Amino acid sequence: MPIRRFPRPLHCAGLLAALLATGCATPVFKNVAGRIDATPADVQLAPERYADAEVVWAGRIIAVDNRETTTEVELVGYPMDRAQRPLPEARTEGRFILVLPGYVEAYDYPSGRYVTVHGRLIGSRVKPIQERDYVFPLVRAEAVHLWPSGFQFDRPSISIGVGVGIH
Repeated sequence: MPIRRFPRPLHCAGLLAALLATGCATPVFKNVAGRIDATPADVQLAPERYADAEVVWAGRIIAVDNRETTTEVELVGYPMDRAQRPLPEARTEGRFILVLPGYVEAYDYPSGRYVTVHGRLIGSRVKPIQERDYVFPLVRAEAVHLWPSGFQFDRPSISIGVGVGIH
């Protein structure tokens, strides 16, 4: 009768690590080594300090304004998870304006849609919000990722257990 061996703890740990690694989130913009970690609110306080810096920010679209040669998308910023998805349940991080080249159809960037952007800070603009002047950092778009509706409910999850579960 052959001897039955149980898996060694080291093998189980390796298998578990491999399973966890496949569940890890991959960032939308992977190769942005020179980006700064400042939030839109940080930049709002000292825009000149961050001139020409690279950023990856996430936010929710508030408005789209087509200008003569560019389109400006006003966003309210949110922190991001490890996959650079906006975290809409978190506290906002300030507003910013995304500058896109040419004409962009507002239908493609509807109010309420979430995005993650990679771009470069090109200055700031003061605009009123209700009765207060607000400094908006301007981000020239390098790349934009539009998130599908309901993306925040599609978070990867891992559960390990034994037994019966009812959902």
